[in-house]
Amino acid sequence: MSAVLQTSVESTAFFNLSGFSVRELNATLQTLPADTNQTAWTILNPQGSHAIAVGITAQVAITIDGHAGYYCAGMNDGAVITINGNVGTGVAENMMSGLVHVKGDASQSAGASAHGGLLIIEGNASARCGISMKGVDIVVKGNVGHMGAFMAQSGNLVVCGDAGEALGDSLYEARIFVKGTVASLGADCEKKEMLEEDKLILAELLKRAGITDSLESFTRYGSARALYHFHVDNLGAY
Repeated sequence: MSAVLQTSVESTAFFNLSGFSVRELNATLQTLPADTNQTAWTILNPQGSHAIAVGITAQVAITIDGHAGYYCAGMNDGAVITINGNVGTGVAENMMSGLVHVKGDASQSAGASAHGGLLIIEGNASARCGISMKGVDIVVKGNVGHMGAFMAQSGNLVVCGDAGEALGDSLYEARIFVKGTVASLGADCEKKEMLEEDKLILAELLKRAGITDSLESFTRYGSARALYHFHVDNLGAY
């Protein structure tokens, strides 16, 4: 029984994780040449396995047909990865470029430390979504848990639902857009005026995520910049 079965109709390679290891899968995907002709992959029976499709550098399209565990699509650099289910902790962690699209819900630390690319979550995201993000764009169509964009340095977090407590705690220069209510703002995070530049960024992200909500329904949040350097007058903000 082969781990990889290929169809000639759609030129899609199917990798069945039932009976084969994630290590074998990742070794196959990570060694694809940049000019590979095999650009479409479907992973069957993921069964909640951890670290599926990590470290992919080829510009291929990968569909994970089911739920995935921790760190799915981590360190992605150019691939388009779709998960037809829910994902565990750290989806798209440290992503550099490409697209990761979660059709279900995401556990905590979605998009952690990611430097680029776009992460779309159709459902809800748990705590610390976008923690320490460094340039990634994240669009959550549902709600996010507490401490969203904690220590976020750059990039954009769009929340079409509600946000939990301590949103944007210890924020640097990342932008946060929330359509719903915010339970509370974290240290050094404040409501900001929606500038024309912000509107252009938000409009582009909503379009890429297939969202038709009006820009006026969102509120922008950003850093108050009181924590950049220690000053005794700002002691109460720490």
